Amino acid sequence: MALLQGHPVRLVATGMAVPERVMDNEELARMVDTSNEWILERTGIRERRIASKDENASDLAIAACRQAIDRSGVDVESIDMVVVATNSPDTLFPSVAARVQGAIGASKAGAFDVQSGCTGSVYSLSVASSGIASGLWNRVLVCGVEVLSRLIDWEDRTTCVLFGDGAGAVILEAGEKGDPGVIVCDMKSDGTKWDYITLPGGLSSLPASSDTLAEKKHFVSMKGNDVFKFTQRVLPGYLKDVCSDAGISPSDIDRWIFHQANLRIMEGVLKRLGVSDDRAINNLERYGNTSAASVFLALNEAYEGGRITCNSGQKVLITSFGAGMTYGAFIYEA
Repeated sequence: MALLQGHPVRLVATGMAVPERVMDNEELARMVDTSNEWILERTGIRERRIASKDENASDLAIAACRQAIDRSGVDVESIDMVVVATNSPDTLFPSVAARVQGAIGASKAGAFDVQSGCTGSVYSLSVASSGIASGLWNRVLVCGVEVLSRLIDWEDRTTCVLFGDGAGAVILEAGEKGDPGVIVCDMKSDGTKWDYITLPGGLSSLPASSDTLAEKKHFVSMKGNDVFKFTQRVLPGYLKDVCSDAGISPSDIDRWIFHQANLRIMEGVLKRLGVSDDRAINNLERYGNTSAASVFLALNEAYEGGRITCNSGQKVLITSFGAGMTYGAFIYEA
C-alpha cells in the first residue's frame, strides 16, 4: 500500500463534459433483444450519453478541463503536467493529453495518456499525486475521457447496454503543511485475468484487415460473469486493507466513489464491507459505464450536489477496476 509521503497534495477543482445526445433503454430495446427492465435489473442503468459523429474524446476532454480550470482560477501556464486516462483516444498517437495541452494553452506543461482499462482513472490520479508529493510537479491537470460508443458492437446486448461517453477532470496541486489532501494512492493488477475484458483487433497482434473486421475484433469483448466474481472476491478485502494501512476503517470513509460499472457490483462490495449504500456516490443510471471517466463524473457531481464540500474534513475513497485486470484505490481528505 502507498501512504503518500512528501508534499501534501490537495484537490483544487473538478469539471465534466458529456455529449448532448441521450440514449435511453427504450431506444436500445428497439435495436437489440433487450428491455428497459432487463437492463435496469442487471446493471442499474437507465440511459447513457452518446458522442455525435464530429465529437471526439479530445473535444470532451478539453471541455471538462476548461471547466475545472475556470472553477479553480489557476493560471493555465502554471500547470506542469496534463495526464489523461482513456481507452478510446482519438488516435493511438498523438495522445489525447497532448491535444488537451495545446488546446488549453498550457505551454509549460508536459502531457501523456494513461491506458489501464477503467482503472486508468485511479492510476492517473495516483501518478499525478506521486509526482506532486515528490516535488517533481507543483500542479497537475488530470482527466478521464471515453468515447467508447465507437468501440461497441451495437448488436451485442451484453456490452452495448453498458457503456456511455463523457469526460471529467480535476486539478491537483501541492498544498501547505497541515492542509487536507491525498492520504493513500494504490495501484494493483492481476495480469492472469487479462482475457476478462479485451479489444483484440487493430494493433500489432491483430492488425486491421478484412478478416478482423468481419470477425468483429475491433469491438470490446467482456466476460461479464467473471468480472463480477472478480470484484466480489478481490475488492472487499483489498479496500479493507487500504483503509487499514491508512489507519482508518471502512466506516470512517464518508463518501465512496466507485467506478460506475454496475450497481450490483457496488452494492455487493459495500455490503461485504458493512458500509451503508447511502455513503456511495452513484450516477450510473444517467451515464452508464464511462470507463476511465466514470469516477471523475461522479466526483464532479458529488461536489456540485453538496455531498462533498471543500475543507469539510470528509474522507473520500475513489476506487476502480478494469481490463488487465487492474484495480486501485485513492483516499483523500476534502
